[in-house]
Amino acid sequence: MESQDLRRAGLKVTHPRTRILEILERSSTPHLTAEDIYKALIAQGEDIGLATVYRVLTQFEAAGLVLKHNFEGGQAVYELDRGQHHDHMIDVETGKVIEFTSPEIERLQHEIAAQYGYEIEEHSLVLYVRAKNRRAAR
Repeated sequence: MESQDLRRAGLKVTHPRTRILEILERSSTPHLTAEDIYKALIAQGEDIGLATVYRVLTQFEAAGLVLKHNFEGGQAVYELDRGQHHDHMIDVETGKVIEFTSPEIERLQHEIAAQYGYEIEEHSLVLYVRAKNRRAAR
């Protein structure tokens, strides 16, 4: 994603938007809180306030650039919307977020909705997990 992606999404290219987009793109962690982004901006010597970070993330979400997740027991996290559906597992002990895809789970969800006379418009699947063996989860 670049400045042209901001324009395509109907957003004016501003310094805060550009810098926040760069942090989301370059992060080694795909799920960031607004506070994570704010701390990264401060570490880079940027003078962009936390309220601006929240405002820009809300604009990005409305424009379809980011997805916002409200996992239970934690703060909202944001990730770039790269257009590929995936689901999440949350380690209840560490808070680690694991992304996964499963064609079988997707198929079953559609079958279940159809059995009840519905079509899925959108969905989010979050599994809250605990490692059977702590060493295996690291």
